[in-house]
Amino acid sequence: MAMGRPKAALVLDAELREQLESLANSRSLPAGLVRRAKIILLCASGKTNLEIARQLETTDVTVGLWRRRFLAHGVSGLYDELRPGRPRPISDERVAQLVRKTLKTKPKEGTHWSIRQLATETGLSKSTVHRIWQAFGLQPHRQKHFKLSSDPFFVEKVRDIVGLYLNPPEKAVVLCVDEKSGIQALERTQPMLPLGLGYVEGVTHDYRRHGTTTLFAALDTANGKVLTQCRPRHRHQEYLGFLREIEKNVPKNLEVHVIVDNYATHKHLRVKRWFAARPRFHVHFTPTYASWLNQVEIWFNRITQQAIRRGTFSSVRELVAKIDHYVQNSNRHAQPFVWTATADSIFAKVERLCERIYGTGH
Repeated sequence: MAMGRPKAALVLDAELREQLESLANSRSLPAGLVRRAKIILLCASGKTNLEIARQLETTDVTVGLWRRRFLAHGVSGLYDELRPGRPRPISDERVAQLVRKTLKTKPKEGTHWSIRQLATETGLSKSTVHRIWQAFGLQPHRQKHFKLSSDPFFVEKVRDIVGLYLNPPEKAVVLCVDEKSGIQALERTQPMLPLGLGYVEGVTHDYRRHGTTTLFAALDTANGKVLTQCRPRHRHQEYLGFLREIEKNVPKNLEVHVIVDNYATHKHLRVKRWFAARPRFHVHFTPTYASWLNQVEIWFNRITQQAIRRGTFSSVRELVAKIDHYVQNSNRHAQPFVWTATADSIFAKVERLCERIYGTGH
């Protein structure tokens, strides 16, 4: 019987075997590396290359290759070697110049660079500019809006309101109150095209106006339920009417903490007198330009997206009915918003924003 060339003995100590078994049993490592670890373990068990090849559905040449690599280099020999690949066509200096141009300059005919404009300006291809922008996270076509509060009592007001969210007082209800004014009853001039497989819902760009309504809302931060009222206007008279509705719906034995923004209606003299005559009501104003602290703004965004913006209404009455239906259904499945931001985390974010503004030199 013909004998092949004798193979060098492959003996594994306990540490090497444990390392190879970890590689062979991994579900996250590349499949090629897992298979090579299994080859070495089977080699150490005394099996021939042909037997191992049949068991792992590969060739005996492949088994022999990784056996020799392991004997020469150990476990590190089982990893793929880096391949040189095609040399990069653009130098680091040109990449740096493109990034600086994107950040520090603007085109003469516009407010920001586009991929096509910058490609023409630099002589690079559009795909190259796009790859570099992606690599460095550059998005000159996008903007993020912000507004810093100029309230001299910003710190005190933030701590007050966040404290109500994170540590609400006992025997009290915390209500976020505001109004969404000028909600239009818009009717599309032609029927909507329904959503279908392969195409989105279609609506005409023009519409008929049938009037507006103002939605007053009070969000209970403890359970997420909302008390609402639609009124034709948003003067202090309508606001007082809504406050009376709140008073009627909150049990008499509970204190009421009302969080509102700085809209003039909320500070009208008659409104102040109304609160002064009811000592169980406590008013907390958000800082100037910081209505985002009021949780009811989150709910307003939700009802706008889900029930108003894409609707078509032939009258204000129909719009109000849709709002009331949404509120009733929302309250049946209400969940409170989970507020996690502390006052200190808010101040830290504002500080970082101020540092960025200061860094621009403005």
